Amino acid sequence: MKLYQLRSKQVLPISQKEAWDFISSPKNLKVITPAHMGFNILSGTDRPMFPGQIISYKVSPFPFYSTKWVTEITHVKEGEYFVDEQRFGPYALWHHKHFLKTNDKGVEMEDIIDYKIPFGVLGQLAHPIIVKKQLKQIFAYREEKLTELFGKVEGIPNLLEFKSI
Repeated sequence: MKLYQLRSKQVLPISQKEAWDFISSPKNLKVITPAHMGFNILSGTDRPMFPGQIISYKVSPFPFYSTKWVTEITHVKEGEYFVDEQRFGPYALWHHKHFLKTNDKGVEMEDIIDYKIPFGVLGQLAHPIIVKKQLKQIFAYREEKLTELFGKVEGIPNLLEFKSI
């Protein structure tokens, strides 16, 4: 069983509260997801985020293919972090941790995603060609949108790295 990890960090010139208010609203996920993904929230966003919250989406990761994606918010520490885990969807495993930490330039947003591709060896072969490439595009778009919305901190590079674990 091959597991992968994606780590992303971005510093924004805003307060931790402002960052939390944005990222803890599931409705804002559509704002930071590329339009070509066909991302639509189906249910579960009628209340503020809480542990046990189930959120359903429809997503089209590839042309002419769409799937339902169901996640559960499993952990929340108000203002600091939350965790979402896939319950049904395109991955064999998806465990996504979102962290916020104040620094002298604003707030550091860090994402750590542990994931597994379905389809065994075929999935492993598809990872560098399709999945990793698409995740890079999604996170590059997200970085761009967050910069557009909140501004950029000069002198602090953003991070996007993948590894097998």
